[in-house]
Amino acid sequence: MPDLHAARTPVFYFLGVTTGQSSIMKVFPRWARALKIEAEMKGIDLPPHAPSAEYRRAVEFLKTDPLSLGALVTTHKLDLFKACRDMFGYIDPFAEKLNEVSCLSKRDGLFRAHAKDPISSGLALESFVPPGFWARYGGEVLLLGAGGSSLAMALYFSQEKFGSNVPGRITIANRSEARLISARAALQGLNKNIEFRFIHNLRPEDNDALIAALPPRSLVVNATGLGKDAPGSPTTSGVSYPRDSLVWEINYRGDLLFKRQAETQQRKKRLHIEDGWMYFIFGWTQVISEVFNIDIPPSTLERLSAIAKES
Repeated sequence: MPDLHAARTPVFYFLGVTTGQSSIMKVFPRWARALKIEAEMKGIDLPPHAPSAEYRRAVEFLKTDPLSLGALVTTHKLDLFKACRDMFGYIDPFAEKLNEVSCLSKRDGLFRAHAKDPISSGLALESFVPPGFWARYGGEVLLLGAGGSSLAMALYFSQEKFGSNVPGRITIANRSEARLISARAALQGLNKNIEFRFIHNLRPEDNDALIAALPPRSLVVNATGLGKDAPGSPTTSGVSYPRDSLVWEINYRGDLLFKRQAETQQRKKRLHIEDGWMYFIFGWTQVISEVFNIDIPPSTLERLSAIAKES
């Protein structure tokens, strides 16, 4: 657990695994100037699935230190919420539903927990999934990984506002059976037009088989963390995608082996392959907007994306 010291000037924290390697450490100071925010960024690194006591110590510090304004949480979204749920004065509806937290903020004397991923993942999906895609083609969604990002995407797809334009089946595959049980409890029966499947897959070869069985024009997402938080890929080099499908690597840095495996058949299978850049942009700006209580219009969002690419 890193040493935590009282902030002397306003600080916005990034709670993750290897925060020092993230480009946000170089990007945020430039974003802060563009947004006229007076705050610096500091990272808090914890190992995946850290002991509850370490999560509680970090959250207690953020809650009680006056100049610690809030934090973006990645990797630890589910574990931190489980360990610290009783420490929040306000929990937003998405956080309640998903039992996860991706944003910590302070407002009106309350220490607040938010799950922003259903919003940020939805915005990222809308940037590359064509309008009416599910109703028109009948493809499925395969989410590799049962962590917070996958649950958030499933919740996004399940919103009643989409009517019949939802995937008929969403499959979540994961190596940990406990996470699948938690995912089933959160998502089962969420939308009567969507069949949810929860598959315990221990090997990349098992994921290859799931992908090969998908109909054309499906969506496959790497939400495992492999390729960023740990080396490797949830698929093998022999994976075979259905034609005209969408492949989303939600990481934007790391070796991105999953993305490179898909690229070997991109032309032959007419795949649309997306990386995690816009997810990164939407994820951070949603949290910054909440923590600093500011609106970020589309024109400013484009400027922030350009700044990040230049950094």
